[in-house]
Amino acid sequence: MAERSPTLAALDKEGRAALERRLLDRQTGVCFICQKPIDLFHHEGQYEIDHVVPLAEQGPDAENNFALVHATCNRSKGASDLRVARRMAEFDELQNEARRRGERGATLGHVLERYGGGRARLKLRRLDDRVEFVLGEAGETSIQSAPLYRDSLSDMDYFFTVLPLAYLHHDDRINPRSIGSNIRGLIEEFMRKRPQLHVALAWWAPEADGAGKVRVFDGQHKAAAQILLGVKALPVRVFVDPDTNILLTANTNAASKLAQVAFDTAVMRHLGSSLYMERVRQYQHMKGLREGDYSFSERDLVSFFKGEHREMLRYIIDNWRDSISHNKENRLMEFVEWAGKGAERPLAYTTIERTFFSEFLYMSALESPLDEGMERGDNPRLVERDQLVRLMNLVADAFFVGQWDPDVGGRKLENRLQKGEKIPERHLRAWRISRDEVLATILRWVRVVIENYYAFMGQAADGERLFQRPFPEALSRRIDLFLRRLGELPCWFDANLSTTVFGAKQNREFWKRVFETGVAPTGVRVLAQPLDLMQMVKEVAPVRGGSS
Repeated sequence: MAERSPTLAALDKEGRAALERRLLDRQTGVCFICQKPIDLFHHEGQYEIDHVVPLAEQGPDAENNFALVHATCNRSKGASDLRVARRMAEFDELQNEARRRGERGATLGHVLERYGGGRARLKLRRLDDRVEFVLGEAGETSIQSAPLYRDSLSDMDYFFTVLPLAYLHHDDRINPRSIGSNIRGLIEEFMRKRPQLHVALAWWAPEADGAGKVRVFDGQHKAAAQILLGVKALPVRVFVDPDTNILLTANTNAASKLAQVAFDTAVMRHLGSSLYMERVRQYQHMKGLREGDYSFSERDLVSFFKGEHREMLRYIIDNWRDSISHNKENRLMEFVEWAGKGAERPLAYTTIERTFFSEFLYMSALESPLDEGMERGDNPRLVERDQLVRLMNLVADAFFVGQWDPDVGGRKLENRLQKGEKIPERHLRAWRISRDEVLATILRWVRVVIENYYAFMGQAADGERLFQRPFPEALSRRIDLFLRRLGELPCWFDANLSTTVFGAKQNREFWKRVFETGVAPTGVRVLAQPLDLMQMVKEVAPVRGGSS
């Protein structure tokens, strides 16, 4: 919000209007923060003048320190310094673009792409004690030299240098993490001329023509903050032709075992999936198998890498979790916030893990070959993946697609409802069903639907590997019927339940009791009657018209 300014307070109406025109002309007709147009006629009452450098930080109360901004931008900027607010507006635009493409959020790669990075490869000449290179893409023709060091613990060679952005690429395999809102603090630190002591880490390896990309895998937040502030070259520590599997493992352990880096759960699964593929390649090499030979099992991998038994099992499960959540056919993930639970999307990634994966994904290593059933189309893991995606799509279509409105959002939704705000019914249902304890209970009933179907058909169902067997179309229809009829229950739309049932977080036992009896453990009647499974999945025959 605009600060109190003696200079502005002393202006009369004409003087204020003249100042606004001068500021807008200086800003080429756009808001200082978002860089979108301000029209003094059409936007009257929707813009204001504020200090670029706050008075509290010794900014002058003078015209050279004034800027014209949209009032909405100024109130949502989250920083008193307009220069920081402008950088955050640029970053927010990158975040929104990434999310519109179905990605978790903006990474260093997105920032580099916006500001001319990631265009050139570096050709190194490696000598005994140094490396030499030319930065031709930056217009430099002189040969540069940097001392080559040996890391005594990892036996990897590295050098320090400063590289133009054109030569820097983001390694989204070793570090798939998206940039969080904490980048604001780094921008503020850099603007106050406080140096960050840790330089970005990168690696380089030659390709066929001897040139290669310098791939940054650590320090992306600091790098992105500097780039947003207009820095054109960054200091980096570059490992030369390293074992990238070691770098991948080190980066993963920094977030898991050592808790040095705050990676969200989805990023950890992605890293685990990458490590799984590395272990598969290692196994093939050490067993003398050709690259396409997958005649070994998940259990063989766990036994072979027995020094990391627990980690290997986690890498296997991470691989399948990651393949489901990143499946392009998975419509439910459009409604998932990858890091935490935000206000724009109803589901958190951790909810997906605690419900769909916890209930249905087989969490042990299979003893069948990795390629079993590939040609027949009944590979157990692939069947499990595809059927979990199908179930998630049924849930998405029943409760979220075309029903969740990001503009309404979920921030304090039940409180807003209690205060009398009109919330669209289907939006409210989506928010309530997205709660961990509710969705987990619904999926427990989906399990019962599946097991009852097989029992009715006289077939045994393996409870742990339920989804590794292709579902008949009739069973998929039953699941869809159950979900849609469950979604018709009045409790999801009842505003009166906001305080008694949905106002506080409940546990799974609470909703188990509600579905089985219709009454909450607190004595509140939530359903008119208990759920009747057979009625929920019963197909209604079409009504045939009779003669009059």
